[in-house]
Amino acid sequence: MKTLEKPVPPGGTIGIIGGGQLGRMLSLAAARLGLKSCIYNDTPDAPAFQVTQNAVAALYDDLNMLAGFADACDAVTFEFENLPAHAIAHLAERVPVRPGAHALAMTQDRLTEKTFVEKLGLKTAPFFDVTSAEQAREAFGKLNGKGILKTRRFGYDGKGQAKVASADDTARAFESFKGAPSILEGFVDFSYEVSVVAARGADGAFAAYDPPHNEHENHILRRSTVPSQLTPAQVSEAKAMAKKIADALDYVGVLAVEMFVGKDGGLLVNEIAPRVHNSGHWTIEACQCSQFEQHIRAVAGWPLGDPVRHADAVMENIIGAEADAWEALARGGALHLYGKKESRPGRKMGHVTRLRGKA
Repeated sequence: MKTLEKPVPPGGTIGIIGGGQLGRMLSLAAARLGLKSCIYNDTPDAPAFQVTQNAVAALYDDLNMLAGFADACDAVTFEFENLPAHAIAHLAERVPVRPGAHALAMTQDRLTEKTFVEKLGLKTAPFFDVTSAEQAREAFGKLNGKGILKTRRFGYDGKGQAKVASADDTARAFESFKGAPSILEGFVDFSYEVSVVAARGADGAFAAYDPPHNEHENHILRRSTVPSQLTPAQVSEAKAMAKKIADALDYVGVLAVEMFVGKDGGLLVNEIAPRVHNSGHWTIEACQCSQFEQHIRAVAGWPLGDPVRHADAVMENIIGAEADAWEALARGGALHLYGKKESRPGRKMGHVTRLRGKA
């Protein structure tokens, strides 16, 4: 197996599994540092293929193709977490994979993730394992009010989730998931949502960006604004929580920790994303070192960049047919279009970031 005893030098190759917009922006960040990228995606029309000369279109569990991909790379990372664990383990036998299989496994399963966070002494919404309709009813009885039933795996942007207000609701929701192992979370009456996008290097160095205030529509992130309403003490606490998680996972790369801010000002961990994150896109224009460059630096074994923010910013997602108004969008702010051929309702087609003078 290749080892990263020394940083990957300019001219080296970073493998990126997943060819969506995150892989695309990671590839662009690698190029800025003089690093090549090789994109592996399960379909040949990946947006990230447009920005690299090295592309592999094959199934994520094709071990022979993955082996060839690994041999062409000095280090490998991924842009999304719903990957076959055995495939990542196969890759890790041939090339350094950052973040590693442990972090991926911990965050692929919502129950495993919540249990891990709770053991760290960090607060979460109350949660219960649900593997049957009967257990769904029993779990709801333990809640003090409404809840959200979620599949333990493969959910994002509101998929695999259902709000429930009774034991019958919970049982029906579980049955609608066709018996998929699930988790029932208590409804949190929060004031707003924030996230900490942060990086941990191979040497244990830690660097966190300012937490943005995140607003969602139809379970999809609509906009992220920095600065948020958090007090300086809350900002420090949020970053410390993210560091505790990253250290416990022996994490290498960028991760995002989504948090609820309670009515009392307390911070609760909602979800962990083991990758660069939509709520960190504003860092491209508002920081010296973006989350994408930061991730490439960590994966390649380079020193982490400075996460300091030099401007206030609002990042808004461009969703579905909104991308058709690209001419108007191009007149106001830093426009990023992801090169997707077809716009569909709920599909992230791009984003625009508008900067303001830092307060």
